Amino acid sequence: MQLEERNLETIPVGALGIIPMASCTELGEKIDKYLVSWRRERDHEHKSTIAFRDYERDSYIIGAKTPRFGTGEAKGTLQESVRGRDLYILVDVCNYSLTYKIAGNVNHMSPDDHFQDLKRIIAAAEGKAKRINVIMPFLYESRQHKRNGRESLDCALALQELTNMGVDNILTFDAHDPRVQNAIPLHGFETVQPVYQFIKGLFRAVPDLHIDKDTMMVISPDEGGMNRAIYMANVLGLDMGMFYKRRDYSRIVNGRNPIVAHEFLGSNVEGKDMVIVDDMISSGDSMLEVASALKKLKAGRIFICSTFGLFTNGMEKFDKAYEDGVFDYLITTNLVYQSPELLARPYYHGCDLSKYLAYIIDTLNHDDSISRLLNPLDRIKKFLDTHNN
Repeated sequence: MQLEERNLETIPVGALGIIPMASCTELGEKIDKYLVSWRRERDHEHKSTIAFRDYERDSYIIGAKTPRFGTGEAKGTLQESVRGRDLYILVDVCNYSLTYKIAGNVNHMSPDDHFQDLKRIIAAAEGKAKRINVIMPFLYESRQHKRNGRESLDCALALQELTNMGVDNILTFDAHDPRVQNAIPLHGFETVQPVYQFIKGLFRAVPDLHIDKDTMMVISPDEGGMNRAIYMANVLGLDMGMFYKRRDYSRIVNGRNPIVAHEFLGSNVEGKDMVIVDDMISSGDSMLEVASALKKLKAGRIFICSTFGLFTNGMEKFDKAYEDGVFDYLITTNLVYQSPELLARPYYHGCDLSKYLAYIIDTLNHDDSISRLLNPLDRIKKFLDTHNN
């Protein structure tokens, strides 16, 4: 989307402030550069009025730290005033690269640690900010979004905790189950689909890609991701297929019923390019099993697209699968931590969403609608028309 397409004539909610937590430093700096550049170039007739105070700045980043004591306890500190500001706090709860010490022992930060640090920074604002918005790309505890039997309902509790602390809006990407927003029905909650970025990522990886229903299909690796795959398939005018997981409900392994097999539902895949799309790659076992099953059905090239590449069990199994010809390209976003090992892989291509997030923050700060940003249909159509021509 070009900047001039957006009509931001409304008065900002407040002076813009961005607080990237330590887990989101690099992403926050990229977003800040876009905002600084756009607001310097924007020719706004009211920029000199008091309503646009601090509209142009050298940086919108507000320093924040969460130092820890020797016991592992911590506190949140802000390095400048946030009074009257429209705050956007960015946090990556999956960034395991950060560490802290307890009694001399090094601990890697868990999602719980990141969430607690987020609450500490919100508490440090002391209610002085005009509005507090949390951008949490990977929604904390989103995999525990529903209750089965005697279980906690962690994601719903976390959302309620944030809104009770004064958070006005929560922005996340590709929520595991968007219905969890029912826990906070009177507050802003947006889950963004990065389909447009995936499409651009596919063309960057394979410039000669041909999108046609006779040569390509979109695949959902399980029934839970059906809506995601259906949307992408409809936007691209492709057929869709899906796998369902046949489980052994007579036993539990590592807290869940083990998968016996992946069964495919769909039309003939022989010779066609496959786009497997999902919200996250955790260990990667399911995704690779699906890719392997498609290869056995004589599928052509296989592109794996996932919003969050967590790779909790390392990259070795992906290396082997790539060498064995199970898949051709792996595409994830920079919304969560990307290890140097991942970035060095020859089959990996990343999607940078910093510009997209900057658009969203800029628009929300003007208290304008982000509907066009959340629905990328026009941009996708324009991109495909340009590519095909």
